[in-house]
Amino acid sequence: MTTAAPSHVTEDQSEIFAFLADPATYGLKEPVRRIDTHGAAVFLAGRDAYKVKRAVRFPFMDFSTRARREAACKAEIAVNRAFAPQLYLGAVPIIRDAAGLRLGGRGEAVEWAVHMRRFDETQTLDLLAEAGALPGDLAAKLAPVVLGAHTKAAVCIAKGGADRFIRCAEENRDGLAEFPELFAPQRMMRRYERIRQRIGELGPLLDRRAQTGFVRRCHGDMHLRNIALIDGAPVLFDAIEFNDEIAISDILYDLAFLLMDLWERGLEPVANKLFCRYLWYGEAQNIEALSALPLMLSMRAAIRAKVSAASLAALAPEDQAPMRQAAQLYFETAGGFLTRPAPRLIAIGGLSGTGKSALAGRLAARIGPAPGALVLRSDIERKILAGAGETEKLGPGEYSPAKTEAVYGALRRKARAALMSG
Repeated sequence: MTTAAPSHVTEDQSEIFAFLADPATYGLKEPVRRIDTHGAAVFLAGRDAYKVKRAVRFPFMDFSTRARREAACKAEIAVNRAFAPQLYLGAVPIIRDAAGLRLGGRGEAVEWAVHMRRFDETQTLDLLAEAGALPGDLAAKLAPVVLGAHTKAAVCIAKGGADRFIRCAEENRDGLAEFPELFAPQRMMRRYERIRQRIGELGPLLDRRAQTGFVRRCHGDMHLRNIALIDGAPVLFDAIEFNDEIAISDILYDLAFLLMDLWERGLEPVANKLFCRYLWYGEAQNIEALSALPLMLSMRAAIRAKVSAASLAALAPEDQAPMRQAAQLYFETAGGFLTRPAPRLIAIGGLSGTGKSALAGRLAARIGPAPGALVLRSDIERKILAGAGETEKLGPGEYSPAKTEAVYGALRRKARAALMSG
């Protein structure tokens, strides 16, 4: 079966793509590798990568004119240097002169490209996940990277809370409706109405977070394909530059994209460890907002369903089946995230070194809705209060009765906040 995807293409770029796919363009002999998405074509040539915006117009992304594509390339450099300055080199014009097309220099710019330093593309987390090769300490390495990005992100207090989620839900509805052969219209509308109801219920919480600094200029597209291991460290790249409505969001909603992607791939323990570490070391108010996380996970999965369906137009008919299946799977996953079982508190006690943390870690991903149970640990809380690193050894003074009472007081407050959030 071939899906007749709506055509969002506004201009023929085949000449540009053929030029960038030619090894001679770069003075190379080895082949150039091309990667296509719904919004861009990327050409990997030697040590360099060149990314051209597709001439397309979607409700959420408009690259329909050359001027828009030029502006988007320059914005991508500016936005992504905050995440990966070592990768983003500059925006480069593609020039036409009497001899034909060339990269850079003076003359008539007929297209623009983002010039990047190429990294090992087999080391993106989506490919490592598919190969079963994610490092065991990924959550420990990734949590501080995500937290650091959110800490540095610009606060956007004027940008709304619940209203922003309503607009996103409407865009998801409209995008999914373009593919009735993939997403049954009546079922899709029931899902949308359920989402709208939940946004209404959570409206005061979402608005309060927007008013108190938790809506920021985030990455906006933080799933596994947009994170790479470079020299063993996770690096975020390909942040949203083309639509502030997408990039400006609640920081938990930004995190939810990554948690959703891990969970949908069957990597529940990794998602849970990342979730717990983010909450351990992040701002305490995030625990009070956990009631909104199932909604956020569902909306992120719906976005992936919509984008996967939109990507079909860039694929040959014989290559569409896996993407079509992915779109439908994301749609099903979105519905599953909305299940809301009653909250539970499970206490695990025992002597030091008897495996309490190991047991809690093994159980957490299996308890409650995605991304599993929040594990609160006295040893972690003690080190947080002492200002010490997770593996740092504490002095005997940190185990005094007063310090111990402070640790358990903090645990009680966090557990109460998590339970109250539902």
